[in-house]
Amino acid sequence: MSYQKSYEEINEKIRKGEAVVVTAEEVIDIVEEKGYAQAAREIDVVTTGTFGPMCSSGAFINFGHANPRIKMKKVWLNGVEAYTGMAAVDAYLGAGQLPESDPENKVYPGRFTYGGGHVIQDLVAGKEVRLEAIAYGTDCYPNRALETIITLDDVNEAFMFNPRNAYQNYNCAVNLGDRPLYTYMGILRPKLGNAAYSTSGQLSPLLNDPHYKTIGIGTRIFLGGGIGYVSWNGTQHHPNVLRGENGVPKTPAGTLSVIGDLKQMDPNWLVGLSYVGYGATMAIGIGIPIPILDEEILHYTAVKDEDIFCPIVDFFEGYPYKKDIDLGFANFKELKSGKITINGKQVVTTPQSSYPRARKIAATLKEWITAGKFEISQPVQMLPGADSNIDFKSIPDRHPANGIIFNSRMGGNKYEK
Repeated sequence: MSYQKSYEEINEKIRKGEAVVVTAEEVIDIVEEKGYAQAAREIDVVTTGTFGPMCSSGAFINFGHANPRIKMKKVWLNGVEAYTGMAAVDAYLGAGQLPESDPENKVYPGRFTYGGGHVIQDLVAGKEVRLEAIAYGTDCYPNRALETIITLDDVNEAFMFNPRNAYQNYNCAVNLGDRPLYTYMGILRPKLGNAAYSTSGQLSPLLNDPHYKTIGIGTRIFLGGGIGYVSWNGTQHHPNVLRGENGVPKTPAGTLSVIGDLKQMDPNWLVGLSYVGYGATMAIGIGIPIPILDEEILHYTAVKDEDIFCPIVDFFEGYPYKKDIDLGFANFKELKSGKITINGKQVVTTPQSSYPRARKIAATLKEWITAGKFEISQPVQMLPGADSNIDFKSIPDRHPANGIIFNSRMGGNKYEK
């Protein structure tokens, strides 16, 4: 039986300043030098990191009550609308939300220079933000409108709650068409002009724990420069996919829902982004410690870029229209080299995530743990794994039996089949 450790044993070593902590880059060389068995005995924690666009993100904010009180029906922060369908002065600001005035010209695509992600970054940076709200007025909430200036210090609570972060692997996007495409993977040049990819490869959290043996609900993480937690599996969590012999998914798979106090985060690790012709989003820094409980877990953390593959996907006809176009796979060593070969053509690669920043996150988390500032938390529940039979669903193409579709949000009229 291989050598095993417990969470409490590792945390006791952290408290005493005796824990051996290495990054997911460093562990590769250690394993090659000492072998898995010896390395598993010596290493207590491996730290990971990723920094890239994560559209499915946002923040809950409680503004406190105005005088007179108001039940916000609509609210805007620097012109960006937040969702208010909750209690009187609670709202959720999505990272991808755009101001109503932003251009959407299809000939000259909008630049989308400001959105929800930028507002969140501004708040975390301590900047003043314009708050506007309207309401319908009730006996207990008579105020019908307000306009003021707030900062993050002025609100009661502000916490990030991101439904889908830290995607476990993702597509490499290309364009087989004859015109540029403006996508969430950046601008894709026509006729295989570039290949856009994301995630940090061998540093990426879920690629170092492919079967979710240590990452689960309650896992303490680095989130946006502060401390956060895994709150649930993320939306579109799809673990039962094609995997390599090393257990690493070869297509998009697991995701995380995460939560953390916005007031203790850092604007360097929460960065609003603008994607020309597509919209706004936010780059988020996430780092997750992986406790080395046994040799098997160490095996997973020693994964190399050349052993992580992602599918090459056409975004001209394949991705938007769900057409199967087999362009093969690329590994992350090839992607990070700056060029890959597709259909016999050398194609320049364009990363959407920052590997240097991912490296910095893993190093920062290592420092926190080594200094005794950050302990490892045991999940209270594990994430659904490959044996969960999760069915990855799409919107059904379904019509009422009488052939009538009420299309009120797209023209306000009934549509007869």
